[in-house]
Amino acid sequence: MSKIRPKALIYCRVSSKSQEIDGHGLESQETRCRQYAAAKDYDVAMVFPDTISGGGDFMKRPGMVAMLAFMDAQPDERFIVIFDDLKRYARDVEFHLKLKRAMDTRGAIRECFNFSFSDSPEGKFHEIVIAAAGQLEREQNGRQVTQKMKARMQSGYYVLRAPIGYEYKKVQGRGRMLFPQEPFASIIREGFEGYASGRFATQAEVTKFFDTFPEFPRGKDGHVLNQKTLDILTHPLSTDYINSDHYDVHWLKVHHESIVPLDVVEHVQERRKGGVHAPKRANIG
Repeated sequence: MSKIRPKALIYCRVSSKSQEIDGHGLESQETRCRQYAAAKDYDVAMVFPDTISGGGDFMKRPGMVAMLAFMDAQPDERFIVIFDDLKRYARDVEFHLKLKRAMDTRGAIRECFNFSFSDSPEGKFHEIVIAAAGQLEREQNGRQVTQKMKARMQSGYYVLRAPIGYEYKKVQGRGRMLFPQEPFASIIREGFEGYASGRFATQAEVTKFFDTFPEFPRGKDGHVLNQKTLDILTHPLSTDYINSDHYDVHWLKVHHESIVPLDVVEHVQERRKGGVHAPKRANIG
């Protein structure tokens, strides 16, 4: 009679784009887990990848949610869940314990390369210590990243997501810097200048102007949103200044090229605060 091989599920996770494409990516994790399963003579039933961290909460990870649902759909099966490192499992003590209970209630057996799970008091204690160490490392890394970003912002370099009209480029000796991105920079500049000069009487007309360019970002209805125009008109990066309450930076002159002259931006803000109530024109041409 043929031997019934235990069924295994492989769980892979990366928490950043760089991890996804370098040697610690999903493909290499899956390869190692499949080699482990082959050595144990397990039958791999399914692989569940996650390309986002979802914070500490495993229920925010699509791959983990899918794996639990897969087990729920086969309540009579007892799966072995394989992952290559305990840090891929959970880097938060609270969610580590919740995930452990979720696995236990489904009768799943957890296995990984660098840790042997045990239900003994010593084994449970060791598992919690490893999870706590992972949480400490994650929080320390987060603090370090925040400190570096704050220091760079205070040195005059923007570090957040590039707004429309700008793109990041690497500059030797200076890291990633913002540069105007065409054709968006020219479109935004013309929108500012048109509003400042009176060519566009209202913010709604600026939105309609942006809407004439098919490449401009649009909402679900296929048109440029008024909120998008408002964000552009009030963003300090349109000049060569940055603001950030989070990083304690207020109208700091930065090291990138501005899209719109400061006097034009100031004139636009004066017009916005002036309460212009001109009717929306059908033809802004």
